[in-house]
Amino acid sequence: MKVEIILFGITKEIIGKDKLTLDLQENSKVIQVMERLYVDYPKLKNLKSLLVAVNSEYAEDEQVLSEKDEIALIPPVSGG
Repeated sequence: MKVEIILFGITKEIIGKDKLTLDLQENSKVIQVMERLYVDYPKLKNLKSLLVAVNSEYAEDEQVLSEKDEIALIPPVSGG
């Protein structure tokens, strides 16, 4: 199955584009996506916090994904 990952801020800089498509096994979970991204893009591990949203809602690690789900990586925000 294919899922699209939308990248923001520093995640876009680390990966080098604003969207990424991954081929996953059926019934993959959010944690499996993150593990794969950490292998493919080790600099992501350096982020202190990284939230994941699936179809515009925050997701837990154990959430099962479906074909064509849209995943967003939401990096820490700084500013004042």
